[in-house]
Amino acid sequence: MRRYVSLDKGWSFRGPGGDVTRVDVPHTWNAEDGQDGGNDYWRGTCGYSRDFRTPEGFDPSRCVAYLEFDGVNASADVTVNGSAPFHHDGGYARFRVDVTSELAPAGEDNSLSVAVDNSVNDRVYPQKADFTFYGGIYRSVRLVLADATHFSLDCSGGPGIAVTPKIGDGEGDASLRVQTWVDGPDAADATVVVRVLDAAGAEVASGEGTDVVLALPNAHRWDGTVDPYLYRAEATLLAAGDKAIDRVGCRFGVRSYAHDPRKGFFLNGRSYPLRGVSRHQDRKGVGNALSPAMHEEDIDLICEIGANTVRLAHYQHDQHFYDLCDERGLVVWAEIPYISEHLDHGDENARSQMTELITQSYNHPSIVCWGLSNEITISTHDKRAMLANHHALNELAHKMDETRFTTLACYAMCGPFNRTAFVSDVVSWNLYLGWYVPGLWLNDLWFGFFHLVHPNRTVGMSEYGCEAMPNLHSERPRRGDHSEEYQCVYHEYMLRLFDRHPYLWATHVWNMFDFAADARDQGGEPGMNHKGLVTFDRKIKKDAFYLYKCWWNPEPMVHICSKRFRNRARDQIHVKVYSNQPQVTLVVNGHEVATKACDRVFEFDVSLQQGENRIEARAGGLSDEAAFIRVSAPNPAYSLQGKGGGGNWT
Repeated sequence: MRRYVSLDKGWSFRGPGGDVTRVDVPHTWNAEDGQDGGNDYWRGTCGYSRDFRTPEGFDPSRCVAYLEFDGVNASADVTVNGSAPFHHDGGYARFRVDVTSELAPAGEDNSLSVAVDNSVNDRVYPQKADFTFYGGIYRSVRLVLADATHFSLDCSGGPGIAVTPKIGDGEGDASLRVQTWVDGPDAADATVVVRVLDAAGAEVASGEGTDVVLALPNAHRWDGTVDPYLYRAEATLLAAGDKAIDRVGCRFGVRSYAHDPRKGFFLNGRSYPLRGVSRHQDRKGVGNALSPAMHEEDIDLICEIGANTVRLAHYQHDQHFYDLCDERGLVVWAEIPYISEHLDHGDENARSQMTELITQSYNHPSIVCWGLSNEITISTHDKRAMLANHHALNELAHKMDETRFTTLACYAMCGPFNRTAFVSDVVSWNLYLGWYVPGLWLNDLWFGFFHLVHPNRTVGMSEYGCEAMPNLHSERPRRGDHSEEYQCVYHEYMLRLFDRHPYLWATHVWNMFDFAADARDQGGEPGMNHKGLVTFDRKIKKDAFYLYKCWWNPEPMVHICSKRFRNRARDQIHVKVYSNQPQVTLVVNGHEVATKACDRVFEFDVSLQQGENRIEARAGGLSDEAAFIRVSAPNPAYSLQGKGGGGNWT
């Protein structure tokens, strides 16, 4: 049977300066310089090497051996024992290298080296975008040993099994198509046995063959955050004499979904507006070399605000995170890094990355659409070649997956009649009206006009947001001040806008977390995009985080805003409270001053005494506290120093 040997520990790393250090993977060499601003982080080729022992029992006449890399950014050349290098382009997908003929005999050592390159070029995406392209072996590496006849390990890094659920005509009826691919000398004579298990591990269906359709009566639906029910399919490869020689499996969910240009998104036949966030995978001091625990913390925070969808931007994410989305019921927009600029020699790579994304992620019930591109019209000059590549990607996605629809994200300056916006099945827009340009009301105008002139085109909002630093505050928040208070004003408007435009199939906050963009210099912290609802280190939930929590999460809550804005140079201040309870009572220095009934945003005017003032908000048996200090002069630390404004990275 198949064996996995971790190769994460004990690598030698030759870095940009030629020095050699010991590292474990996941690892990136841009964890610091890719986050400090200046647009000068090191991009080039670095080397990783290590020795590993061939496991006992390995016999190349009866076994195959593959090296499996979960993510190497962006290009890799893999060499084993001096072999010719295996080359892979694309920094976000799994790839495997067949090293059966290169391995030393069982019990002996092997030399493995990987040259990793994230340098500038015109053929591997991404090359231009508002985020850092961290170099390194930043996901896990393992050795895979299997029988000479085995479920395929050569199919674009895929799992060797594909499950396609289909909802039947009868109430609760469903069927499953289970496909497997077998390679090896005895593939024609081997037998594949398929079992389907429910969430409790009980067998509910079975069959035999590499392409089998199974009935699944009374199917339990995967129903988003309400009930993310998962089945498991297992395929066992039997040799002559019914000896099990390989096994693969995956979890899957049974669900239906649809989109309507006038009514939005539907899950399992009911209206299910998709309201959620986008996510970048990097972290402070870590870059993109995340641990499983970090992914799990991210999903916990996303679920805490009550989001029911996540756009995994702008590339293929770790398979562990897709698994977490399956488990939590988050509907996923998955996309490739075809972004910002069409590369003259990048078509093959864009299609390769789409092939890997779909092959590797096909079985995840959370994924409902494949994203073709993001903001591709920002700096593309050859529009004909760009459009041709979009059509090719769209056709490829539909050929590989007949069950999901395609989408793409258009830049704000991409007009409502731009041909790019009509290639995919649905479309969404990245609009920052009210941040990069003045006028929050322009968002209403834009979507109202698009829906008027294209009533049969399903449209959504793929990005919206504004920068906020948790140390910056304002009594009179305004666009460009990077204050927590303006971020709240902005998002309050946008949430009510979605109520006014219920036909939007999906909306995704940009972004759930602050992230590194080394070309930026705004908000007093170079190298960062501060549009997150949570800080880069995941330690501070900004006030806007609690706005979304009170809007989307039904769990009772109350939150006083601007707690970090402690020093106040005014006799009277404005206190804002977020709560999903019908009433909030404000208590100042032990005295009840007002009770208000509002829709989630409660605002009070409070007179301050000299010194510290204790504020308490009470709602539905819950309470939250803050302290504000009356001072004689404004604290200059609350105001933006240096570069600010709403200027875009472009």
